[in-house]
Amino acid sequence: MFTCGGPPDQFLADLLATQCRNARADAAVVVRPGQKNRLEILAAYPGPVASKPALDWVARAHEPFHRVMADGKSVLVPEMPAPGGSTEPLGTVLGVPIRNEATVRAVALFLLRASTTHEGSAPLTLLETTPLLLEHYELRLAFDHGQAAMKRLGQVLDVLTVVNRSHRFLSAAMALCNEMATRLDCSRVSLGFLNGRCVKVQAMSHTDTVNREMKRVQAIEAAMEECLDQDVEVIYPASDTAAVVCRATAGLAGEHGPAGVLSLPIREDGGAAAVMTLERTPERPFDRPEEIEAVRLICDLCAPRLLDLRQNDRWFGARVASWARQPMESLIGHEHTWIKVAAILFFFLMVFLATTRGDYRLDAAFVLEARNQQAVVAPFDAFTKSVLVAPGDRVEAGQTILGTLETTELRLKRAALKAEQLGYRKQMTASMRDRKTADAQIAGAQSDKLAAEIRLVDSKIEQATLVAPITGRIISEDLKQQIGAPVETGEILFEIARIDALRATLFVPETSVAGVTAGQAGELASEGHPGQRIRFVIEQVNPIAEIVDHQNVFRVHARIVNHLEWMRPGMKGRARISAGQRSRLWIVSHRVVDWLRMALWI
Repeated sequence: MFTCGGPPDQFLADLLATQCRNARADAAVVVRPGQKNRLEILAAYPGPVASKPALDWVARAHEPFHRVMADGKSVLVPEMPAPGGSTEPLGTVLGVPIRNEATVRAVALFLLRASTTHEGSAPLTLLETTPLLLEHYELRLAFDHGQAAMKRLGQVLDVLTVVNRSHRFLSAAMALCNEMATRLDCSRVSLGFLNGRCVKVQAMSHTDTVNREMKRVQAIEAAMEECLDQDVEVIYPASDTAAVVCRATAGLAGEHGPAGVLSLPIREDGGAAAVMTLERTPERPFDRPEEIEAVRLICDLCAPRLLDLRQNDRWFGARVASWARQPMESLIGHEHTWIKVAAILFFFLMVFLATTRGDYRLDAAFVLEARNQQAVVAPFDAFTKSVLVAPGDRVEAGQTILGTLETTELRLKRAALKAEQLGYRKQMTASMRDRKTADAQIAGAQSDKLAAEIRLVDSKIEQATLVAPITGRIISEDLKQQIGAPVETGEILFEIARIDALRATLFVPETSVAGVTAGQAGELASEGHPGQRIRFVIEQVNPIAEIVDHQNVFRVHARIVNHLEWMRPGMKGRARISAGQRSRLWIVSHRVVDWLRMALWI
């Protein structure tokens, strides 16, 4: 009698036999594409798959097989030629596709008698129901697997419920072991936890107390440590393909058995923290994957509850030690090596900075200025006549003529004043001859006035020749391009400075000026000669702030100690002021501390 059950190979063989008997077919096979364009036979009727009669006619059924695979429809090939060159046809071949959703995965080939095909379409229709029966079988298998999975899940939830009812660690561990032993028909279930480097049995099914002096308990702990060290499930008897070490497990099964043993690691945060060992009679070994999966699921679901109860169900000192152990392990353990090395180096750096002192230096911009500098201005409104010097020329005091102003108008005015003075002198002489004393005095006064004006004009003519007032170099712009241009009284024409007596003007920021006092030394570095250092000594700190480059600064005047030939007024650069010895930690952190004090108002 045909039943929709059993393993797939047996089911296919029974299905083909039943279909052939009902449709009066001589033979049938289920084939699928194999490697190198060969046909792989899954089931055959009559006889086994590898029998010679089955292979003979299937070897000639390539054409219907490929047509069914290509079209996805049933194919009927009448009068297949017989093997061996016989004139009698082999029979009619019916190919029926077996689908997996929309894809043809295999083909059922049936060899029919010639008389069968003349009886009508009933046998053919019966054979075409083969895929439906196969699909029904697969659905039945899926349903059975689902039912078994639901049953196992129910067992898992029942065990989890029993464990969750307990509020103490030992009672929860005992409940778990007893439930596992009862539901899985085990002779003994043991639960051990990692304690230091060893595994210690904490609970055992149907046992109130665990005596570690017993050899059985020691053998169980050895098997648990073997499982925990490998962090894999250990099964004994082991299969031939197993790649795990089970020496201690075999010793447990042999010395205190015989028995089948299953040990599973219970993990916490990715690492094994406990082991459950199940022992059962050798007649029922742990060889069913679904049963092992159920045990694994129970362990995974119960692990958080058990580990939490074990962590909290200890005296206060042990809980504090355990709480501090993880941070200490992270601090001195082997993980995050480079972070710890960096932290150690940072600690020693802070100690070094806090215990040593260094030179506190203030940074500021500077500009070189001439200590003695004088300007030559226009003595009167005039026009430039000549310019005899250029910027950078050296001049001598009272000797070097810088330039001249136009004096033609002054000379004409002097001539007019002379002529007018001569007229007054003649008038004064005539009045004295005629004894007109008053008129003579008036004419004399007018003559004296004109004489003073003539002397003033002569003074201006003399001042029109511009002479260097001091010895130095011209530092003003070139006026040769402005010859003939008008100048006004007081307008600066030339600037002369002594470049052998320069001083530095430092612009110290407001945040650093508190540490600057007269007498402090430092060094300058010019932008044009950054490799040469110029020593200086501070002479004066201007107490009034000013804004330079959008920054509040104080002017600090400094005396140059070592004067160099290339130094010129107007050169700029950076200055470093030595403000004494301070703690290196204070030097590197005081700006941030000051900023925080201002921001937080502390």
